[in-house]
Amino acid sequence: MDALVELISGRFRRAEPRRRVGAYLRGLLAGLERKNGWTMAEHAGAVSPDGMQRLLRTAGWDIDGVRNDLRGYVLEKLGDRASGVFVVDETGFVKKGVRSAGVARQYTGTTGKIDNCQIGVFLAYASTRGRALIDRALYLPTAWTEDRARCTAAGIPDEVGFATKPQLGVAMLERAHTAGVLTGWVSADEVYGQNPSFRGWLAAHRVPYVLVTRNDDMLTSPDGHRRQPRPWPCWPATATAPPGGNAGRSGPARTACASTTGLPSRSTRPGCLTGGGTGCWCAARPNPDRVSSIGSWRSTGAPDPPRPRCGS
Repeated sequence: MDALVELISGRFRRAEPRRRVGAYLRGLLAGLERKNGWTMAEHAGAVSPDGMQRLLRTAGWDIDGVRNDLRGYVLEKLGDRASGVFVVDETGFVKKGVRSAGVARQYTGTTGKIDNCQIGVFLAYASTRGRALIDRALYLPTAWTEDRARCTAAGIPDEVGFATKPQLGVAMLERAHTAGVLTGWVSADEVYGQNPSFRGWLAAHRVPYVLVTRNDDMLTSPDGHRRQPRPWPCWPATATAPPGGNAGRSGPARTACASTTGLPSRSTRPGCLTGGGTGCWCAARPNPDRVSSIGSWRSTGAPDPPRPRCGS
């Protein structure tokens, strides 16, 4: 922790926030039942939350620079080309009031229903060496972006407009790509897997991906025809899921492949990588714990580890 605090200390203009950020980070990692200004201040031995609140609200520090430092630190410690996956996902933070930036009645997987909450979109990195968040973006519903007075009161800059969750995900991936660190597979759930622009950005930048999609998803063949999945040999029942295929709502990552549709490597359709043994396919696998539940992915990239061969 001391090394990490030292790494980011140069991003803070004054000595007080430089000292306080270490206490704040230790509070975040502490096993506190609740984490707010008061509990974090008490954990740090302070008599009031004023210092913690100043750190987050008014202290001058390079927020994007800290993000870049954290990303570099995580990839240095956890980076692994063989197993590393970049994961885009969102989560909700349930709120009671109406003044927190972006708060609105909207669906959140946190409670599994429409709730009063904020939604954050995150980019994480995971490998066999560990996992950590490396970027973030706050989702602002149109109820906020169309009310600039409300945005101003919440400290949201005038230049920040509406962006969908997939657009926020692409922006984070773009930052990682520009930094030259987007070197592994990308995985995301159906919010992103069913978005053509999200898939198109990955394909245009030749980033292999495994994205959750609908069970009845169809791929466009090089001849322009759209076809439903057909039986195809693929991962054995004892194999693990493709990169980024985690448990999620579809259950454990053990696979027993049902069907796939493949595109030849010569495909130039939007959303497909080309050349070098790459291709585009859909895969489906039953959930071994819930027979009626099927998880499906749309994937593109070089078949390593072994995957369905993209046939003609």
